Amino acid sequence: MKEEECKNCNCIEQKLEKEIQEILEPFTNVKDNLIPILNEVQVKYGYIPQIAQRKISEYLAIPMAEIYGVITFYSRFTLKPKGKYAISVCLGTACFVKGSEKIMDRLKQRLQIGEGETTKDGKFSIDSTRCVGACGIAPVFTINGEVYGKATVKMLDEVLDKLS
Repeated sequence: MKEEECKNCNCIEQKLEKEIQEILEPFTNVKDNLIPILNEVQVKYGYIPQIAQRKISEYLAIPMAEIYGVITFYSRFTLKPKGKYAISVCLGTACFVKGSEKIMDRLKQRLQIGEGETTKDGKFSIDSTRCVGACGIAPVFTINGEVYGKATVKMLDEVLDKLS
């Protein structure tokens, strides 16, 4: 699509490219800035869109495959948009022993999505984690970073009812 046509149709891709360019501007174009740049993109969008990966690749002169490798190595980064309510269930040892697997199973059943997925309406996403540092109140799940301790399937259902 020509730039002129994009302006006329308020092209989303052009808007994203402009926003990503604004993110890149404060950084010098050296490879050491990859993680800080990815972090800025993650904060702004909640994930790392492919267009951002391409722009970063061009700016830092590193292959897209290397950027993809960094994104997939660090659990902080994600390639998929999260839901309005990002739910994470701790499956670390203390939580698992105290029943977090039942919470995860109920969550998948109730939302009808799998781990790493987002509901079609974009409202909920599910992930797992290995530890949130709340072993004393295990099992736990989090929603947008808020910790729900001594969790039960009933508690999960009550929280989801309020958010639905």
